[in-house]
Amino acid sequence: MNPTRTNERSSRTRGRTGGPAFGTGAGSGRGSRFGSSAPSRSGGPSRSGGYGRRPAAIQGEFAPPKTITPALPAVEAFADLDMPAQLLTVLTREGMATPFPIQAATLPNTLAGRDVLGRGRTGSGKTLAFGLALLARTAGQSAEPGQPLALVLVPTRELAQQVTAALTPYARAVKLRLATVVGGMPIHRQAGALRAGAEVVVATPGRLKDLIDRGDCRLNQVAITVLDEADQMADMGFMPQVTALLDQVRPVGQRMLFSATLDRNVDLLVRRYLTDPVVHSVDPSQGAVTTMEHHVLHVHGADKQRTTTEIAARDGRVIMFLDTKHAVDRLTQELLDSGVRAAALHGGKSQPQRTRTLAQFKAGHVTVLVATNVAARGIHVDNLDLVVNVDPPTDPKDYLHRGGRTARAGESGSVVTLVTPNQRRDMTRLMQAAGITPLTTQVRSGDEALNRITGAQAPSGIPVTITAPVSERPKRSTASRGRRRPIAAARRASLRQTAFDAAA
Repeated sequence: MNPTRTNERSSRTRGRTGGPAFGTGAGSGRGSRFGSSAPSRSGGPSRSGGYGRRPAAIQGEFAPPKTITPALPAVEAFADLDMPAQLLTVLTREGMATPFPIQAATLPNTLAGRDVLGRGRTGSGKTLAFGLALLARTAGQSAEPGQPLALVLVPTRELAQQVTAALTPYARAVKLRLATVVGGMPIHRQAGALRAGAEVVVATPGRLKDLIDRGDCRLNQVAITVLDEADQMADMGFMPQVTALLDQVRPVGQRMLFSATLDRNVDLLVRRYLTDPVVHSVDPSQGAVTTMEHHVLHVHGADKQRTTTEIAARDGRVIMFLDTKHAVDRLTQELLDSGVRAAALHGGKSQPQRTRTLAQFKAGHVTVLVATNVAARGIHVDNLDLVVNVDPPTDPKDYLHRGGRTARAGESGSVVTLVTPNQRRDMTRLMQAAGITPLTTQVRSGDEALNRITGAQAPSGIPVTITAPVSERPKRSTASRGRRRPIAAARRASLRQTAFDAAA
């Protein structure tokens, strides 16, 4: 398919020539791509996409823009879309015939080249909503070394890896090469993947900036750009990097912005970078998912640890959220000492450690994932029916994203928050702000109510140790070894002969 947009634009101001002011520190154009206004290492994200102190977000919802050109109608089946047959084949193989609402509404328009502003909770199908269109419109093209044709910007490494995993079978089907560009991993390998000619790049802003600064990547050929979880990128202080990157892509390209919430920070991106977007909202950023139960469990401070341990000892997997890395490590060790197969996930872990921990959790080798908010987005685990806020979140968005790890793709699940007496008033306010009316229950460890709501049970008390699964190295066949011996022997004989000749 031709990536040229059906509604071709002769120009885009993108805020460079008298467009709306974009706040201090926004990218100022191609002459100064990243400027001196980028966040400092002490106060903002690190150069490789790490976290600093979380900046204050501009709060409040904004009114989405009015669509000028009428949107194409939604479809009822993937087969109704104008997509390459190879993509439809993969969808059929994956058992996907009927699109989720956000996919049904946006794909007809994104396949036609329209800009899209989509709001949908985590797990609503956003990845394929933008991914299928991106791949369909890039299919048949080949990237030059270091010059990708399509870009997906995401806030975290975990989300980048999840997006890559979700799109890989579809990209292979249409012979497109994917490259994942994130911090915490060897940069030279990522540079090599770009030099090999990746058509599609999934990246966190900081690491992509690093590769551009090194001369390993240029964005001037990017015709399709996606911002996934744009609200979190704004909350994490990535806005200057994001705008600087967007100022480098092709000015007449297609933009897709997907976000779980549409707050004032996202409004700035919409006004500057989207032209006459099709607007679609699966559900409001406030409000409960119908397949999700919300429970507030009132506990006494002295009994909270025991209650937490009994919930962790349930049959089935659970994610438990705490505020700090230290608290995560401490609870993980306490659970292991009690006989619960737990593992920690937070920003202090290296990327290989985080990747291995997630793999163990998804495989069931670990049954409890104890995490900070680093796991609140970008993690998909099938059949995860319980999320526990051991430490209640302080922000409604954090609550909604933590809870979004369960009840995904139409499945059911429960979100449980443990609240001590001094936290009750703040929790009541947070639930009101999130638009949720939870079921509130007073519990103690060993209670029937605790078991009924969470499946809690007494742990074994036998300490466990989590070790990485041993991956067996493939054994070489006898025939293979037999073929190598004469070659090695000949090489040794040749070396001996060379040495003899030299001596002579």
